[in-house]
Amino acid sequence: MVASSSHSLSSLRVVRVFVPFALGYFLSYAFRVGNAIIGTDLTVDLGLDAASLGLLTSAYFLPFAIFQLPLGLLLDRFGPRRTEAALLTVAAAGAFLFASAHSLAGLVAGRALIGLGVSACLMGAFKAYVMWFPANRLPVINGAQMAIGGLGALAATRPIEILLQFMSWRDIFLLAGAMALVVAIILWIIVPPDPDTTTDPTPQTLGSRGLWQVLSDRRFFSIAPLTAITSGTMMAIQGLWATAWLMDVAELDRASAANVLAAMTGALIAGYLVIGKITEALSIRGITTMTTAVVVMSIGLLPQVVIVAGITHAASVTWMAYGFLSSATILTYAGLAQQFPKALAGRVITAQNVCTFLCAFLAQAGLGLIINQWPAINGGYLDNGYRLGFGLMLALQIIALSWYLIARRGPLPKSLTLR
Repeated sequence: MVASSSHSLSSLRVVRVFVPFALGYFLSYAFRVGNAIIGTDLTVDLGLDAASLGLLTSAYFLPFAIFQLPLGLLLDRFGPRRTEAALLTVAAAGAFLFASAHSLAGLVAGRALIGLGVSACLMGAFKAYVMWFPANRLPVINGAQMAIGGLGALAATRPIEILLQFMSWRDIFLLAGAMALVVAIILWIIVPPDPDTTTDPTPQTLGSRGLWQVLSDRRFFSIAPLTAITSGTMMAIQGLWATAWLMDVAELDRASAANVLAAMTGALIAGYLVIGKITEALSIRGITTMTTAVVVMSIGLLPQVVIVAGITHAASVTWMAYGFLSSATILTYAGLAQQFPKALAGRVITAQNVCTFLCAFLAQAGLGLIINQWPAINGGYLDNGYRLGFGLMLALQIIALSWYLIARRGPLPKSLTLR
């Protein structure tokens, strides 16, 4: 394999492999978060209420989640370069449809196509990096990938608010669709053809049996709910409801709310880098990745308590703390992979990803239904809806944490061994 032939990151390989896939993930994260800023414009232009806005924005997550399992087969069969390039053309079509839609149904269809089209931007990149970079450099490469995704989310905050002063939200989505096509072309032309690798017979021979082994394993089903609910809640809130809370509860204008969302996203990026380094240092001392992840996620409940209580003093600090601590959810993916045989690692990560994005879909749509019950007379929504909705998600995280602490105890399954 090409990855084993080099022990350093050549500049050419970074440019031809890392940069194109990183651009795809940058765009994926920008699409995910973009509605947080244009939500007000959508509400005014199309007369959407909170429930409709929540359903619309959550439409990104459902096809994304459902497509994760067949995505793995496509990546194995056709390689990450061709798979991601083809799917990004679907994302472009979704962006163009979204930009031209004049009904909720059209917007939902466009948003769903975007979610489907960017569904390979992270897993495809991870597979490409395994194929093209030495194993000892993967933590650095994967960390950089997550950080650039965070920059995509950052680009969808204050920069989008500034662009809205010069163009409409429809123009922004036309531009985003064009960017998706450009990235697809870059992937197809710049990234080298996939290196020859020995076909892994595992998907055909172990397929459903291997997946069932994962789903029924205590190490998976003990942590999966906590990861899915914690990460799904963060996605739902960051992608739409954080900005709405800042405007309706903290009474900020859109520009100030965008600044706070940008600071929160910056803290999330910092968390990926800082908490990752801390985890690496602690692992040398015998503290597992999963232990660090659960401890940090537990601490991450505290800023959510402040938000649920409706405390708006130093709101930017609270939301930055929430963003920083939420980055720990990505550690559970590595923690899970470390606990299963390599033959099952792909199915472990994919199964967790399905759970996470389904939770994000349900959380974003559900929060919209709840918040919509308390409209304010002068527009926006009362804090009662946010308190109930955010409080419900906080309670579910506490229940999932309790479940993990209980379910992780007991003997390991005999059929699988720890690595």
